[in-house]
This record gives sequence, C-alpha cells and structure tokens, in this order.
Amino acid sequence: MLNDVTFGQYYPAKSFMHKSDPRIKLLALIAYIVALFLAKNFYGLAACALVLIFAVIFSRVPLGSVLRSVKAIIFLLVFTAVLNLFFHGGEHLLVHWGIIKIYREGIIFTVFFVLRLFFLVMGSALLTLTTTPVELTDGIESLLTPLKWVRFPVHELALIMSIALRFIPTLIDETNRIIAAQKARGADFESGNIFKRIKAIVPVLIPLLISAFRRAEELGDAMDARCYSATKNRTKYKKLRFGWRDLIIFLTFASLITGVVLFNIYAAEIFPQIYEYIKLS
Repeated sequence: MLNDVTFGQYYPAKSFMHKSDPRIKLLALIAYIVALFLAKNFYGLAACALVLIFAVIFSRVPLGSVLRSVKAIIFLLVFTAVLNLFFHGGEHLLVHWGIIKIYREGIIFTVFFVLRLFFLVMGSALLTLTTTPVELTDGIESLLTPLKWVRFPVHELALIMSIALRFIPTLIDETNRIIAAQKARGADFESGNIFKRIKAIVPVLIPLLISAFRRAEELGDAMDARCYSATKNRTKYKKLRFGWRDLIIFLTFASLITGVVLFNIYAAEIFPQIYEYIKLS
C-alpha cells in the first residue's frame, strides 16, 4: 500500500550530489523553496524545473524514485486543485454549470499552484535520497552552530530531526506489515466510500503507535547502553569540508533566485504576447 513512498529514504550511489557537503544541500533546498515561492509566472517555474532536472541527473537517482515521493501528497494535490479550479475568479469564463464557474485564469492558477507544490516535494525528497541521516544531522548542527551562543540545544535538535527522517521508511514498512496482517484476518481497506476506508484504517493506528513507542524505547536504551551523551566535548569521525562541488551548487542556486527575480520583472517585456495570455493576475 505504501511501498512506493520514497520520502525520507536514502538511495546509495556515487554521484555529484551524494558527494556534496550536506550543509550546502540544505541551503540549496532552502534557496530552491524560496525560488519556487518567488516565481510569479511560468518562466520562473520553468527555471526551477530545469534546475531540478539537472539535480536529478547529477544525483544518479532513478527518476521513478523521485516521482514516487509525490504519491504521499496526491490527495492534497487533487484537493487543492479542485478548490482553486472552482473558486478562483477571473475575466474569461469558460464553463458555467449551475453554481460552478470555471475561468481561464482559474485553470492557469491551478496548474501553476500544483506544479509549484509538485516541484517542492520532489526537491525535498531529492535531499533525503542523496543524504544519509548522519550527514543530515551533521549538516543541521553545523548550520545552527551560532545558536549555541545563546545555549540553544543545537545537537539535540539536529539529532531529533535526523531520527524523525530515519523513522519515516521504518514506520511505512511497519504500516504495510500491519495492513497485510489485518487483510489476512479479513479486513477490507479498498472497498466502500472514503469514510468507510478511513474507519477501516483506525484498527491499524493502535498497533502502529505501540510499535513506534517500542522502537523509540529500544533506541533510547541502545543509546544509553553506548553511553551516548550530547556534551560539548563530542568529536566527529568525519569532518565537513566545503569543496568545488559545493561552490557549483551555491552558484547554481544563487543564479536560480536571480533568474526568477529577473523573470518576474522583465517577463512582460521579453515575451509580451505569451505573458499576457498566461498571466496569473
């Protein structure tokens, strides 16, 4: 049922993206999200899509694995698309059936919004697919180092975020096993309306919560048995270093944000006829 969800999983490979510094990948993801929300037209969105395509190519992660990360939010995509399609007004009415009115501007805005959310999820999934939980922990802790001056528990926060990401695929596997066991006992998760399906999922939640708490307790015991302590004197086996790959990634995403801003300003002058037809305002 949830086998195709890849968000939070790591795909081992020897690629440009895998060998990059986790700190620059985290900053690149933030810059990519900023660029997505700065984009006010399809030209900026196309630039974000182009950068994402090159990132997937240089990561050597199968495109199917990245696309499957969107499976977890398909319902959200469809729901928001329907809301925007039916409730976004405009000047050019295309369909009028009872209280339902669909405008050309609504269709354009819906497509734009869905693509933006689609690219955001794919970019976030690519980070976890090319970065191990340990590297994510080190990267987050390094980026938040200035907060240590105000006695903020940076290491603990980074560790919590890393464990949370690591447990996503584990909990998905556990959910699949519980669902398979329930099906073997005659449970039906695939027939009936949406409310019956939601009701059928309820018996899965209790054993899933029990399993999650049990795993958390086992992890805590294992860390205590190894005398784990988040002290100031902790050393690191692997030092993070900024290299030429990271410089290329930094320049790429800095150029992306610059390009998106320029498209917002000059798109109407460069492509006047196309811009007038597909403008979002």
